[in-house]
Amino acid sequence: MTYLATFHWGWLLASLLLGLAMGWIAVVHRGQGVSKTTARWLSGLAAALVAAALTHMIPGRFGYWLDLGLILFALYLVGCAVGSWLRDRVLSRHRA
Repeated sequence: MTYLATFHWGWLLASLLLGLAMGWIAVVHRGQGVSKTTARWLSGLAAALVAAALTHMIPGRFGYWLDLGLILFALYLVGCAVGSWLRDRVLSRHRA
């Protein structure tokens, strides 16, 4: 994991900054979300991928790509959350 952070720090930073930018410019709308069944399948898939990465079930190059992809995706999501939060704090109107 340390190897990924030291060797791919530029890509990791780019993923975080891209998420920050997307979180800042994204306009939140109250649209129809995914169904509960789809949400359960997606959360199960994410849990299975994280479990596979933590237990090193996938060896070699594909395991390396899985670890790197999960880290990039996690940093992107953190950047999106921080960007949305910053936009809300900066651009929100004062409430009485």
